[in-house]
This record gives sequence, structure tokens and C-alpha cells, in this order.
Amino acid sequence: MNPLQGLQEYGQSVWLDYIRRDLLENGELRRLITDDGLRGMTSNPAIFEKAIADSALYDAAFAAVPKHHADTKALYELVAIHDIQAAADILRSVYDATQRRDGYVSLEVSPYLAHDTDKTLVEARRLWTAVGRENVMIKVPGTPEGIPAIEQLISEGLNINVTLLFAREVYEHVAQAFIAGLEKRAAAGKDVGHVASVASFFISRIDTLIDSQLSERLKNAAGAERGRLESLLGKVAIANGKLTYERYGAIFSGPRWEKLQRQGAQTQRVLWASTSTKNPAYRDVLYVEELIGSDTVNTIPPATFDAFRDHGRLRQTLTENVAAAQQTMDTLGQVGISMQEVTAQLLDDGVRLFADAFDKLLTAVEQKSATVANRASA
Repeated sequence: MNPLQGLQEYGQSVWLDYIRRDLLENGELRRLITDDGLRGMTSNPAIFEKAIADSALYDAAFAAVPKHHADTKALYELVAIHDIQAAADILRSVYDATQRRDGYVSLEVSPYLAHDTDKTLVEARRLWTAVGRENVMIKVPGTPEGIPAIEQLISEGLNINVTLLFAREVYEHVAQAFIAGLEKRAAAGKDVGHVASVASFFISRIDTLIDSQLSERLKNAAGAERGRLESLLGKVAIANGKLTYERYGAIFSGPRWEKLQRQGAQTQRVLWASTSTKNPAYRDVLYVEELIGSDTVNTIPPATFDAFRDHGRLRQTLTENVAAAQQTMDTLGQVGISMQEVTAQLLDDGVRLFADAFDKLLTAVEQKSATVANRASA
């Protein structure tokens, strides 16, 4: 049993934060499921942009599109939905074996719609229908406008991956929206056992931003103040994750949740996202090793996935030193850094970065389509 497989012994599911057509066609995804215990996949515009721009894997698909097909977004969806369907079909065995707990692949609504509830609803329903697989999750950002859409979509029976979560307070709103959506569904006499959701809590971006602020303050700090600042470097994201996991346990317990559980509902697990280590001074598998706990998911990019297979260390870390995690957050406030301001900035930046990635994706699709068309007419 390698460390990736070992995570299952701690109740954590490993998903891969990556998708590309050759992974689906050459047997590699099946091998990851068999050999490494892979249980799901996530995608985003940046992943698809790199796959389309940096390979010839999609040339045949673009060549097969009629010349009058000029809608760039529709072209992207043509190849993306094909890949999502193929991944879902391969992961269906995991979906069945885990009784719908795992085996999902995620597809994102347009990031341009992050602040529009009604258009998010329309697009999420359209993508859900277009993919036509029980084990797909539609990604919706956890913006103020996204949260009511999440509640409504859950009530309609869609599987939702809530993305771009940074703040514990926002996470609680998301979890409550999930429960409220299930309650609406149950009140209408509809099945709640087939509805799945994860709350994707971003990790490394928190340390990247806070560490930069700490580094600026350290330039002029001395004595006890310097020690307090240094004690926070590389610690806040994990502390925030541990306290979020503690809230998960509290929310998904008690009479309100147990009523839904008796009807077959499954919890909305916390999914750790952005778990590659950005700072080379930190251990390359830091955000996997320090966030291990039952009933959670970690979606891991390929390089970190390989690194953890090679030298990951296993222990139940999410429930360790929770009091110290709270102390870390208290110290952060004492040195004058507002977690509320940090997470608000990260959400704004996240929406903008996803929109920028979508811009790049559409440009790559347009360029690839034109290149293939020119080649065909030459």
C-alpha cells in the first residue's frame, strides 16, 4: 500500500486536480484508480486551457466541427463535455463501489457568472443536462450570489462542487445552503440519497497572501513582535482548515441533520483544494500531510500527487492540536492582520483569476480551431 492508498485508511478520498484526453484514452486514469486508489477528478478552465494549447490531442475534435460553427465557448464545451463524460464513465465503477460517495468529475460554470445567481442557475442546469451523467458535479463559486444558486440546485437534485471557499464564515453559509436545499427536496417527497456535494476550501493561496504580508512586517520587526510574526509563517492555512473541519463536524450532527440522514442523505464533505506547495521552503506535500482526516477529500495536482505517492507521511492530522490552530488565528488578529479582509481579497482575486483563465482558454480554443482549419485547407 503506497501513501496515496493509505489515505483511505484515514477516511480521506484522493481526487486528481487534472484532466486531459490522453489520460482518459491510454488507460492511465484506470491505472490510477487501481494502483493509487484515486476516487475522483476536478477540472477548471486553466487545466483545459493547458491541455488544448500545449498538445495536439484535440486537433481531430476541432477538425470534425463544421466550418460554420463559430461560437468559441460552444467549441470549448464540445471538447470539455466529451472529456467529462469519458472521465465519468471510467469513474463509474468507483461511484458504484462507494455507493455514490466518490467517483465524481467536476465541470465548472463560466466564471463570468460568479456574481449572477439567475444565470448561474441556467448554466448549471444546462451543463448538467449536457453531460448527462449521475456522477458529475457542477462547480459553482461560493460567492454571495452563488450561495442561493447552490441551495436551489441542490433542491433540484444536482451534484454541486462549491468552489473558491476561503473563509470559515462563508463555508458555514454554504453548508447551511446545502442542508436547506436537501430539506426542500425532502419536503417535496423527492429522494435525497442521490444528491452529492463537496465544499472546496482553498489552502495554499491563504499562506501565499498572508506570508507576503508577514514578510513585509518582518522587515521592521524586532524582539517579541518578530517572534510572533515568524511563528505564523506557513501556519495559517492549515489552522484555518482544521477549524473549518471542526465546524463541519458540528454542522453535520444533531437533530436537523440526523433527520435528513435517516432519509439517506450524505454529508457535504470538505474538499481541500489548492494543495500544491507554492513556497519552496516548505515541504512539497505539506498541504496533503497536514490535512488528513475522515470524511474529507483532497484534490491534488499531478506533481503533488506523485510526490505524496513517493514520500508522503500518514497520520490523522486534522484533529491534532486544534487549540493551537485557534491560537494561530488569534495571534494573526493580534499582529493586525484581518482574516476577514484576507479571505475577501482571495475570493475577489479567485473570481478574477478564473475569469482570466477562461479568457485564455477561449483564446486557445479559437487559435487551435483556426490552426486546424488552415491546415485542412492548405
